[in-house]
Amino acid sequence: MSNAAKDSSSANDLLKNSSLYREFQAEREEILRHKWIESEKAGRDIGFEQALTDWIIKHRSTWRKNRQHAASN
Repeated sequence: MSNAAKDSSSANDLLKNSSLYREFQAEREEILRHKWIESEKAGRDIGFEQALTDWIIKHRSTWRKNRQHAASN
């Protein structure tokens, strides 16, 4: 394996292990879950942007509070 590939691999590992990246991934999963639920209700794909906006307005603050509370216990 070349040095560039090793550097890239270790950078990817660092990124995946960062708390910021884990929070991003967890939030993205929630948005995709919300997109699926709302699309099922609407009988059509509502799209990521609509799901993102709707989730931020309706659920983000509660979701973050719950995550912070769970992390502190």
